[in-house]
Order: sequence, then C-alpha cells, then structure tokens
Amino acid sequence: MKLVSYRKGKNSPFRIGAMLDKKNVLDLEDAFRQMEIANGGEVTENFPADPNAFFLAGPDTFELAKQAVNYVELTHVEPLQFDREEVELGTPISRPGKIICVGKNYAEHAAEMKSDIPDYPVLFAKFANALIGPEDAIKKSHLTSKLDYEAELTIVIGKEASNVHKENAGEYILGYTIGNDISARDLQKRTPQWLQGKTLDRSTPVGPWIVTADEITDPANLEIKSFVNGEERQSSNTKHLIFNIPYLIEFISSIMTLEPGDIILTGTPNGVGFAMDPPGFLNDGDTVKIEIENIGELENRVEDLR
Repeated sequence: MKLVSYRKGKNSPFRIGAMLDKKNVLDLEDAFRQMEIANGGEVTENFPADPNAFFLAGPDTFELAKQAVNYVELTHVEPLQFDREEVELGTPISRPGKIICVGKNYAEHAAEMKSDIPDYPVLFAKFANALIGPEDAIKKSHLTSKLDYEAELTIVIGKEASNVHKENAGEYILGYTIGNDISARDLQKRTPQWLQGKTLDRSTPVGPWIVTADEITDPANLEIKSFVNGEERQSSNTKHLIFNIPYLIEFISSIMTLEPGDIILTGTPNGVGFAMDPPGFLNDGDTVKIEIENIGELENRVEDLR
C-alpha cells in the first residue's frame, strides 16, 4: 500500500489517501465508510481523514486502511478517488512528533566529508518547519550560499517502540519513503552542532508516498540515486549503510521512545555537492531528483526564499 497526503484545491485541507495504481488516488476515509456500510449497514468506527491524525492513530487504523484498500480492489466499487493529475500531493506526514536524522552512515560519504567512521550512530534532528511535499519548492535562504542535497531512505514508525531488540525491529516499522536532507553547509559547519544548517524553513522534501513495509522485501538492498538538473550525483545501495535499519531502531529506541508517525532519515551516500571539485551546490532554478528502488522518485525545484 502506498499512503499519500492529498488535496484537491489549494484551499482544501489535506486528506489521507492511497495510490491504487500510478494514476489514481483513493480517499481512505470514504473507502473505509463504504466498506463498513457494505459489511454491516452502518459505520461503526471513526476513521481519521487528517493525515497527521491517521499516523498518530497507530497500528489498528493502519490495518483498517489495508482492509479498505483490499475491499475496493476486490469489489471494484468506486469510492471517492481522483486522477493523480487532479490533486496535489503533500508531505505524507507534515508534523511528525520526531524527525531523527543519521549522519555519516555510509563509509564513502564519511570519507568524502573527511570524517572518521563513527563508533555509534551520529544523530541530529530536524523540525516540522523544514518539511515540504513532493510538489513543493525547496526554499534557498539568503543565509546560505552552500545549499546541498542528500538522498536518504526514510523510515516511518508504525507503533510505539521503546528498548526494541534489533531482531524485532521490523515489527515497529510502518513503511518507507524518500527524504532529501537538504543541508546549508556553511551554517552547518560554523559550530560543532549541525542543527542550524539542517532545519531551514521549507527546505526538506519527503515523499511522494509511504510504501508500507510489507511491500519492501529487503530494505537493506535498495538502489539509491540523486540527480541535479539531470546529472547523476549519487549512486549507491542501502546495503552499504554502516548502521543498518534494525540496529538504528534498537539504538534510537534505547535513548527515546519512538511513536507512530515519527520518521528517521537513515543517512546519505557519497556524491554530495560539498565534496565535488569544484563544489556542486544548489541554486535558484535547479532541480533535484531522488530515486530509491521499489519506492519511486522525489523531484523538487530550488527557489530563492524571497
């Protein structure tokens, strides 16, 4: 299942939906309502239409969403749905409780940044002000002249996780999406703490959808690439993560309780603009595309923040 946040019209609120195929967006609340009516004659449970409320609701609601999608696909009923081109896709989760990022998690990226391979995961945070959707522009602040891209596999937490053992980590993952950990290198590097270079307003694309974990056979073997204006910049595979996904879930959940809707950006491979000679930073009008195998593409244009 591919979960999306969508709206039809700029003045409409975003609603939780699912991609039935590459062309149609299904409204999950309406699909659930029709399923309930067909099965029992009346709607017996509330189903959140708001994407943030949906993810906070946790595993029981996710299971109901799967049932609703299966019902639509098996019965060929036609609840509220739209052609992909008729709607705007937003950030799948616009206000996650936590946005946790992992730095230096590919050895070749650590090397190009002239850093040692870390003994423990390097964690930092972003905040919701930074998040944008798959159709939004990356805003380049006047504070930076060294805006950089970072292609990252992103984990979405599906249920509360505290002191999880890595052998059981998969039970806590709802699914995966694409993140572009846009970084203002000049701001990032001017102090030992990276935060100021990592969470500029409207700078971090996430999306275009969340692919549920049951559809990703092996998250430890996914091709990951980035392109700037059509030029390939990064090309690697998640098998090269220093700290793999089960270990990250174990490590992070030992420090803090992870909750439904939290997201974890797992790190970027080598090929960032900072390490190019000359550096290949982003400017107004540039287009950045991230591709991750079995998930899709996330493409955004850069615009000066005016």
